[in-house]
This record gives sequence, structure tokens and C-alpha cells, in this order.
Amino acid sequence: MAEPEISVVVISHDMARELPRTVLSLSPGYQVDCPPGRCEVIVVDNGSAVSPQQEDLAAPGLTLSLHHQPQAGPSPVAAINLGLSLARGALVGVCIDGARLASPGLLAACARAARLHPRPVLATVNYHLGPAEQYLSMLDGYDQAEEDRLLASIDWPRGAARLREIATEVWHGGRDGPMLESNALFMPRALWDELGGYDARFVGPGGGGANIDMLHRACAAPGTQLIRIADEGTFHQLHGGALSNAPNRGMEAGKRLSAEYYRITGRPIRPIKDRGLLFEAGSGKLRQESGHG
Repeated sequence: MAEPEISVVVISHDMARELPRTVLSLSPGYQVDCPPGRCEVIVVDNGSAVSPQQEDLAAPGLTLSLHHQPQAGPSPVAAINLGLSLARGALVGVCIDGARLASPGLLAACARAARLHPRPVLATVNYHLGPAEQYLSMLDGYDQAEEDRLLASIDWPRGAARLREIATEVWHGGRDGPMLESNALFMPRALWDELGGYDARFVGPGGGGANIDMLHRACAAPGTQLIRIADEGTFHQLHGGALSNAPNRGMEAGKRLSAEYYRITGRPIRPIKDRGLLFEAGSGKLRQESGHG
């Protein structure tokens, strides 16, 4: 069997409702210009109470493998690094949170943008399904039933191109504003190897600041280029995540995350100052972002 061009590592933990949708959103029948064999999806389960089953995640034409992290802990970092070690594609993406639906042009846009620089760091847009960021919308009654109604209102998955109509963008300051992290981060496999994957010292729930650190280290590596993918991204489903779905305990969790990040990296959490380049998926063109944060 020929090796895939793209590998996507997806981490799951107690996502029986969300994970099958996420995997479906990465399948050939959903993704534009992504025929069978172009992409493999590597799901690594990080200690779910009820383990996902391969048959529950199958989709027509999808190259899928399911793995289980031994001695799983609250942090997904070890599971991510296991998935990275299994990736066969020349371009590898990591979804640290497996409860995120992909936009239908995500994989094709990342593949096209990756060809425009020898050492690209491809950052996609983060969205939350619903009228506001979910830690806020939950306070007003947003729940999984309402989310299911929203998805039905656009006839998802057939209406996947309309996901942005029922979602909130989480890149504060607009698409050229300061960037903290990307929940679908793509880089060449060789660059992942060079960087050593995610830092295993991040052991807090949800990985703490591991995703933030990964983007910073990638952008700081010699010769790399941050490329933001405009209008393609991932859409967070409500599932009780460590921070995004923690309205009452989010401040306390955020303080712990910040303290762990400072202890490991020796610096406070801060967004990426370099605006990088913007890849416009519709035109296939790169443009220089203006200014610094």
C-alpha cells in the first residue's frame, strides 16, 4: 500500500458522541480534493472509560488506525507523541482535542500551503460551535442537545460548508491578530521529528500549555515560516473539556496551566508576535500579514 501524503493524529478521551463525527469530517467523502489513500487518520485514545471501537469510526474510503495509550494520564502529550511516531505522511497534523469537526477544505488547503515553503508551520483557525465561546454560552444554557439542533439546521455533514454560520471564531483580534495556539497544527513530518514532538513535561489535564509551547517552538526553529490558513479550521463540540467547557472552574484551571507553563518554559504564556503569512484557500495565494503583536 502506498504511503499517504497526509497523516492526521487525533486524540480522544471520553468522546463517544463527538469522536465519530470528528473522524467522519476527515474522511474522503467529506473533505474536498482528498481521494481515498491521500490521508490517513491515526486515532489515539487516552484512557476513555469506554474505549472507542474501530467499527464505530469507519467511513467509506478512510484509511484509519485506532490505538490506545498505555498507562494513560490526564495529559494527552504521550498519546500525541505515540501518534506522531506512527504517522507515515510527509505532512502531519495534530488535533490535540478529538472533539473538533474539520471544515471540508482543511486538508486540501494545508497540503497546498505546505508546498509553498520548505519548512512551513501551518496554523488553522479555532472555532467553537454555538453563539459564543462555549465556556460562556454554557452559562446561557447552551448544551449538547442545542448543539445537535444547530448541526441539524445546516444539514451536517452534507452542509459542512456552512459550519461557520453556527460557530464563533476564537482567534481574538481577527485572522491577523495575535495567535496563541492552533488546534489543528500541520508541519512536515521531518520538522515534527526535529522538534521532538510535544514536550512530555506537560502533564496537566488536557496537556496544559503543551499546544501553546509546540507552536512557539515550531515558529522559533531556524528557517521555519508560520502560515495561517484563512477560513479553514476546526469546530469544537461540547464535551466537558479541560478549559473550553469549564465555565465554573476555568479560572482555576487557567492559573494551574499558566503556572505549569512558566515552570517548564521559564516564560509566561504569550501569543505569537509574528503575524506570518496568510494562505487564502480560495485563491491559493500567500500574502504577508501586517505588523506585530
